Amino acid sequence: MSSKKPVQRLQDIVTNAEAIFRYTGQMNFDTFSQDRKTVDAVERCLERISEAAAKLGDLAPLLMPDQPWQQIRAFGNRLRHEYDEITGERVWHVVATLLPSLAEACRKALASQPHAT
Repeated sequence: MSSKKPVQRLQDIVTNAEAIFRYTGQMNFDTFSQDRKTVDAVERCLERISEAAAKLGDLAPLLMPDQPWQQIRAFGNRLRHEYDEITGERVWHVVATLLPSLAEACRKALASQPHAT
């Protein structure tokens, strides 16, 4: 089932991705991993991104078929339920390598959507 608010869900992903980029913009992995507040904030934003992806439902792969939606949704569940097994390296990899593509895909999808929520 897809969200009744796809524009809002896409915007939620972009807003949280942009927050992560602001929080980590001047950091490398070492500085990130040593800053507990930033790690916590980034993980929370990733949870929101995952939840927004879940709420997009079947619409997500239709709008952005190049994104790994199953992994995006699963990562949020892992952050919530298997938090003690998530490494800083994994979080940093998501932020530095995967999140820019997702944010850009969502921006493009937003640009193609009617802006009624």
